[in-house]
Amino acid sequence: MALTSSFTVLQNSFSQRRHGFNYASPNKFVSILLFKPKYSLLTQNCNPRCSSGEHFVTKRMLNLTVVAMSMCGLLNSVTPLLAEEMELERYTDSKEGFTLLKPCAWMKVDKAGATVLFQEANMGSNNIGVVVNPVRLESLEKFGSPQFVADKLVQAEKRKESTKEAEVVKFAERSGEGGLPIYEFEYIVDSTRGGLKRIFSAAFVASKKLYLLNIVHSDKPESPLDSHKRMILEQVLHSFDAATLV
Repeated sequence: MALTSSFTVLQNSFSQRRHGFNYASPNKFVSILLFKPKYSLLTQNCNPRCSSGEHFVTKRMLNLTVVAMSMCGLLNSVTPLLAEEMELERYTDSKEGFTLLKPCAWMKVDKAGATVLFQEANMGSNNIGVVVNPVRLESLEKFGSPQFVADKLVQAEKRKESTKEAEVVKFAERSGEGGLPIYEFEYIVDSTRGGLKRIFSAAFVASKKLYLLNIVHSDKPESPLDSHKRMILEQVLHSFDAATLV
């Protein structure tokens, strides 16, 4: 599983970069304000399934908005945003301390090694997973730059016997709630197990725990990842953040 292997290489790399850092047993999480998207129309928390009633009302509201905006000549600029809002809902794990958006239709499943995992219906190889585990650093920045981490992830993929090719597409850094550094990556992996896949990852460290998000989607030449699905998955990627613990 790409999610588990990604976490393993990051955790191992953290352990290897020992010099200059003090190590201690994991402490309790530091409370961090819950990330709230500026334009979200869906407000449910921790519900891995969409409520059909809530979803219907939201779609109705959005349809009315589409009509109004089309009359004002504004539809072209807002259609992607409306599509995202109709298909995404917020999931928050207050116990582990993270939050993200997820596609409403993707179901939560149990998977060994994953803190949470969502799979697309009838396409289990397309999934969104989060792993949370203790590390010995207090900051992701002390570990290395986004490029350094991206290279580590791809190197780990290349070491697998099933991997035919792995390549970094892009990497970036953004600030989460409270200025928390969050690294984002996109890379492609071609393997004998599942063919060509596109992987979007995000990582941050809080309270000596590493949070790793992996979004895996098939991107085969005969059925490439379309622009609309990519837009949805990128919104999931950008929504990953720390949340207040309970």
